[in-house]
Amino acid sequence: MTEKMQEDTKTAKDYYFDSYSHFGIHEEMLKDRVRTSTYRNSILDNKHLFKDKVVLDIGCGTGILCMFAADAGAKQVIGVDCADIADAAVKIVAENGFSDRITIIKGKVEEIDLPVKEVDIIVSEWMGYFLIYESMMDTVLYARDKWLKPDGILMPDRARMHVSAIEDEQYRRQKLEFWDDVYGYKMTHIKETALTEPLVDIVPANQVISESCMLKEIDLYTVKIEDLDFTSDFDIIFAKQDFCHALTVYFDVTFSKCHKLTGFSTAPAAEYTHWKQTVFYLDEPVRARPGDHLRGTFIVSKNQHNHRDIVIDLTTNTDYGLEQQRVYLMR
Repeated sequence: MTEKMQEDTKTAKDYYFDSYSHFGIHEEMLKDRVRTSTYRNSILDNKHLFKDKVVLDIGCGTGILCMFAADAGAKQVIGVDCADIADAAVKIVAENGFSDRITIIKGKVEEIDLPVKEVDIIVSEWMGYFLIYESMMDTVLYARDKWLKPDGILMPDRARMHVSAIEDEQYRRQKLEFWDDVYGYKMTHIKETALTEPLVDIVPANQVISESCMLKEIDLYTVKIEDLDFTSDFDIIFAKQDFCHALTVYFDVTFSKCHKLTGFSTAPAAEYTHWKQTVFYLDEPVRARPGDHLRGTFIVSKNQHNHRDIVIDLTTNTDYGLEQQRVYLMR
C-alpha cells in the first residue's frame, strides 16, 4: 500500500529520474563513443585545468566523469545524482580506488548541501533531446550560481541548436498515412496526435534537402534559466527540388577552455550519438525548389511537467505561393 501511495504521488520529474536508475540507459551513454571520448579528452588532455581543483559533476550517473577528473589531478570531486544509479556509483568509485577523492551524493541538486563552499569546475552531461527538452540545464545553472567560483570553469560551456528541412516520404507513408485506412476504418484522430509528437531517430544525411539555420546559441557562463524559454525565427533555403516532410533539429557543444578546440555535433552528417536527431513532421508536405525559403518561428516554453513545449509557425514562400501552417509539438 505504501509503495502504491508513493507511486501515485510521483511527478513527471520523478519519472525522469527513475528512468536514469536503469543500467541500460547508462550502458547506451557509455558506449556512445563521441559523447564519452569527448568528455574524456576534454578532461584528461587538460590536466592543467584540473590539477588540485575541486570539481562538481552534476548528474554523475556511473561516476565516469568523476573518475576522469580524479585521474586528471583534481584534489576533490563531488558527484551528484538523484537516481538510484548513485548507489552503484559509490561502489564503482570504491572499486577503482577513488573513495578518498570522490564523494557521491544522492539527491536533487536544488535540495542538497555540498561539503565545500564553492567549486572550481562543474562538469555535466546535461544535454537532452532537442538539447534542452529534459530541462537538466536548469539544474546546471542553479549549481553555477550557487557554487561555482567567479573564475570557475564549466564543461561544456557553449551550445548551439540548428534546424534543417528533410524529405521523409517513406516514414510518413508507413507511420502516419497508415491511420487514414486501418482495415477500412479511419483513425485520423491518432494521426493528428502522431503528427504533434516529435520523433527521435537517425536522419540519414541524404534526406537533408536544405541549408541549416541556427536557432539558438547558448553561453553557459551568462545564460539565465528564463533565457531557455525563447522565440527564434528561422529562414531555411532549400537546396534540392523535393517535398519537405519535416524539420530536424540537432545541436553541437563546445568545451572552450580546453587548450585546443574540443566538442562534438549531433548533425545528420556527423558521427552517431545516442541523441540522434529530433524530427518534427509537418501537417502537410511542402513543395520545394532550390532557392525557395521556408520561414518560421520556434516558440519554446517550460511547462508544468518540467519539460518544454514547442510551437512551430511556418511560412513557405515559394513559386507555388504562400502557405502557412502551425505545428504544436512536445507537450
